[in-house]
Amino acid sequence: MDRLRTRWIIFSGLAIVVIVSYLITIKFKTAPSPATLKAYKYLDTLPEKSVVIFSFDHEASSLPEIQPIALAMLRHAFKNDLKIVGLSLFAEGTAIGYDLLSKTAREYDRQYGSDYIFLGFKPQYISAILGMGESIKRVFPEDYLGNMTDTMPIMLGIDSYDNIEMVVSIADGDRTVQWVEYAGARYNQKVMAGLTAAMITSYDPYLSSEQLYAVVGGLRGAAEYENLLDKRGGGSRGMLAQSAAHLYILALVIVGNIIYFRNRRRGGGG
Repeated sequence: MDRLRTRWIIFSGLAIVVIVSYLITIKFKTAPSPATLKAYKYLDTLPEKSVVIFSFDHEASSLPEIQPIALAMLRHAFKNDLKIVGLSLFAEGTAIGYDLLSKTAREYDRQYGSDYIFLGFKPQYISAILGMGESIKRVFPEDYLGNMTDTMPIMLGIDSYDNIEMVVSIADGDRTVQWVEYAGARYNQKVMAGLTAAMITSYDPYLSSEQLYAVVGGLRGAAEYENLLDKRGGGSRGMLAQSAAHLYILALVIVGNIIYFRNRRRGGGG
């Protein structure tokens, strides 16, 4: 019974530490990684009205880590008055992407159809990526809301990758690979990614060969991007909660060892 009570105390303490640290506001600065800084500088130097594709290629299960990255990059794009074409090559990312894009657009008073559009989901993702190199409007004749894409003001003069400055793939798997290998290799389209931390090393070969322009990775990458924007969000809160949890566990290890060696000294053994 004592062991069960101890476990409850330990895990309850961990929950309290994480919740409190997630809710409080503490600003801390961290030097951005070269990849995060490269992604930020690229979007920051694009001329106003440049068109960027945001592809939400992820599942709902990765939202706690992936959404802060997407939100930070969307805020940066809208802040700099870039035009955004949203879409998804993963079914679960469709409604999530539309909702996040719409909410962020409202923060900056951007209008659907003229400042941004969400084209929806295409299941045959390789065909969709290749087809967009010839005609985006042919691949997506209607947007997510059922409007004809060729009637939307934002789509006037946009019909292929020739009119797109960058594709940003927000992914928790290998969809970014398809963007790199088909849009990048065949149509010379620049691609950058927002990735979960677990996926970053999988993309090292593409970064080294410069087939992938830049990566914003995990909660740390999101926090770095938020610091560059000077706008705190889920990345900064998540990193603070994660750090607090690590310190809590470290303190438990130290206390546990102190208790162990004290009892061992008293009992003359283990």
